[in-house]
Amino acid sequence: MLLVGNGRLITHDEGLPLLQDGCVAIQDGVIVQVGPTPDLQQHYPDAQFLDARGRLIMPGLINTHMHLYSTFARGMALKDDAPGNFLQILERLWWRLDKVLTLEDVYYSAMVPLIDCIKNGTTTIFDHHSSPSAVVGSLFRIAEAAQQAGVRSCLSYEVSDRDGPEVTTQSIEENRTFLQHCRQSADSMIQGLFGLHASFTLSDKTLARCRKVSEELDAGFHVHTAEGPEDLAQCQQQYGKRIVERFHELGILNSKTIAAHCVHVDDHEIDLLGSTKTNVVHNPESNMGNAVGCAPALDMLSRGVRVGLGTDGYTCDMFESLKVANLLHKHQSHQPSVGWAEPPAMLFSGNSAIASECFGRTVGKLIPGACADVIIVDYDPPTPLCVSNINSHILFGISGRAVNTTIIGGQIVMQERKLLTVDETEIMAKARLSAVKVWHRF
Repeated sequence: MLLVGNGRLITHDEGLPLLQDGCVAIQDGVIVQVGPTPDLQQHYPDAQFLDARGRLIMPGLINTHMHLYSTFARGMALKDDAPGNFLQILERLWWRLDKVLTLEDVYYSAMVPLIDCIKNGTTTIFDHHSSPSAVVGSLFRIAEAAQQAGVRSCLSYEVSDRDGPEVTTQSIEENRTFLQHCRQSADSMIQGLFGLHASFTLSDKTLARCRKVSEELDAGFHVHTAEGPEDLAQCQQQYGKRIVERFHELGILNSKTIAAHCVHVDDHEIDLLGSTKTNVVHNPESNMGNAVGCAPALDMLSRGVRVGLGTDGYTCDMFESLKVANLLHKHQSHQPSVGWAEPPAMLFSGNSAIASECFGRTVGKLIPGACADVIIVDYDPPTPLCVSNINSHILFGISGRAVNTTIIGGQIVMQERKLLTVDETEIMAKARLSAVKVWHRF
């Protein structure tokens, strides 16, 4: 039994959102009780007590769209002219980088951001992977890294036709094999979705093959959807329809599917996303960085679409993504009054709902029965902290590096900023060696 208490407890539970001196009781990776610190200490006198010392106690954060494999692009020089549009970014950077990754590279490029997730309080990720020259076993190598680091992870391999039929088949089978493994292992920390790249790199025939396997395994998809204007233009020209319409007709959209981005969608497509209960993930930093536009995420939320918040690999700090979402929609709409409620709803409600359905237990809330994913944040509010202003304090007062202690599945993986599951110095040194080789092959 572990008690985490003596702190301002934010639960993200509507019934009891805040306790000024709150405590969480954890047993076997699950929260068993939440209440005032003195009460729980009296009730569990023999429990280990982790003293928050007046700091914030919060649910661990969730990133519902991540690319761990992008790690080795950091600091890397491109071989061509600077890209001028989204397609050129793919062709000159990501589609060259992913092709030169080995299974060892896959492991270290995953381990580095997994460490960063822990240090920024991100306890659950949904990763979307690609390594065309090392497809077979790649998801298992990422799972190995996630298990060693102790980060709750849902993994998928992006199927695409861009690397030829052999790689397409390998990609489908990697998803199948990993999903079967997840079903058989019943590991509460590792799950899978069926990965797809995007409409413009997938034929109807390949999508039909993927749908067949996903139905056999009762798995949802994780797919880039209407991210860039080039994707939409190709779909309209080749298929005479928009991307969400195409995915809907081919049976890709459902309540287990994650449609990442959804930047270039119209009203009819938003209705389709809502009626199929498809999960949309907004990635504000990535969309700005790739200059693809601003997703109508606020409109989707107002029309009943479940919208989560991701980073697309740009950062492991979900507090940062929250801030950027708030600013982007103010800038886009020229309205300073918008974007206050919606980004927190994406991060704390949408992501929680997506993760809870995936892992089969409540994730992202500090309530009895939920996964014991808890962070302690070094933040002493300079003004009163109450139920009505929690999100304001989080938005303006907290960044990921303020996270002091991270607990995932009841395991303390970082305490007082010290990692307990992995040797960060050793991993970073090995990652740098791998990066040099990757850059040479790139």
